[in-house]
Order: sequence, then C-alpha cells, then structure tokens
Amino acid sequence: MPRLKNKISIITGAAQGIGLATALKFAEEGATVIVCDVKQAGVDEAVKQCQALGAQAIGYVMDVTQRAMVDAVMGKVKDQFGRIDVLVNNAGITQDARLQKMTLEQFDKVIDVNLRGVFHCAQAVAGTMTAQGSGVILNASSVVGIYGNFGQTNYAASKFGVIGFTKTWSRELGPKGVRVNAVAPGFIATPILSTIPDKVLKEMEAHVPLRRLGRAEEIANVYAFLASDEASYVNGAVIEVSGGMSV
Repeated sequence: MPRLKNKISIITGAAQGIGLATALKFAEEGATVIVCDVKQAGVDEAVKQCQALGAQAIGYVMDVTQRAMVDAVMGKVKDQFGRIDVLVNNAGITQDARLQKMTLEQFDKVIDVNLRGVFHCAQAVAGTMTAQGSGVILNASSVVGIYGNFGQTNYAASKFGVIGFTKTWSRELGPKGVRVNAVAPGFIATPILSTIPDKVLKEMEAHVPLRRLGRAEEIANVYAFLASDEASYVNGAVIEVSGGMSV
C-alpha cells in the first residue's frame, strides 16, 4: 500500500529541483499533492507530472514571503479537502557573497524567503493540524545550516534558523499530535548549483566520501519517509543527507 495514501500534502518550491522530486515521490506514494511555487508555468508542469503518475494534484502560485497569499492558499486547501496532513517547507534561494561584500538586499532577500517564508507557511497550517490532532511539518535546512559555509552568511543564518524552528515547534506541537522535522541536504545536483563552475563541483564531490553529488530524489525519499506513519516517533530531528560529507 502506498505510504502516503490520501495524505493532503503541500509542497513549497515544488516546480523544480528537490521540491519537484518531492512532489513526484509523494504522488507515487499516493498523496494528494498541492504544488506551490512562484511561477504559473512551473506550477502547471509539476501538477501535470504528478497527475501523470496517477495522483490527485492541484497547483497554486504562491510567494512564501507574502503572508496574505500564504493564508489564502492554505485556506483554500483546507476548504477543499477538509484537512492538511503534510507541509514540506522546501522553497529557498541563495544570494552568495562574503561578509564584507554582501549587500543588505542580498541578506534580506534570503532571510525573507528561507526563514520568514518557513514561519509564514508553518503558522498558516498549525491551527488546522492541531485541531485535527495530527500532521507533519518538514523543513528544508542544509548542511550549511549545521556547519556554515564560506560566502553564505545569509543562507547559513537562515538554515540554522530553520533548525531552531524545528526544535521549538516539535516541542510546542508534539503534544497536539503534530510532528516537526528537518532535512539537511548536502551538495545536491539541482538548478541551484547551475552557476557553479565544473572545477568547483569536482572539488565539492571530492569532499564527499561517496565521491558524488546527491540526487534530488534521494532527498525526496527522506521527506516521504518522514511524512509517513513509518516515522511516527521521529520528532524534532535534523536528518543530514549528505553522502557523509561531514564525517
């Protein structure tokens, strides 16, 4: 039996990369997939791919930094399906620069999407989940959110912050039957790496004991496990999926 059968699952940043891989994995596992991203074309394509796998899927254009938009989408999902079972807070961006070169705009933009956006979405579903006595919130952190990384002051701060959210919400919402966990991917071959030169990518691979970058599907598999009842006693965890790069 599919692990996520009939679970109403909202995935942000679901039009590409890890988000799209997660949407497709959830579709394969029987979930009803709600695709959220900032561009209509990407949303439509992701919905089509989920439906091709036999899943019920709908899409919304949603900017996680716009609270009114987030509240509206979560409200529509609740009205249509009567419940919300899973939220995957995947949407995220990078705007890299060293401390002395980073602009306030670069700093604010990353914090707004990666940290404030996660807060908006979680707060918008928490009432529904606690009222129904069950639910799962999954947050995208990063190995950078555990160990830091050169040139990523803003990104590291946001991903450290997401871990703080996860630990706090797991305490607050756990007694109401809602589990909250984070996944910390390592270097994953997604469009977010498209600006990095091949030489640097080879150096990144050399730092990983498995000697390769991860695949988006390998992160999606972990999200699917955490969203399922198989992970019913996993709460407040930060699961590193990095090929052992921190060993």
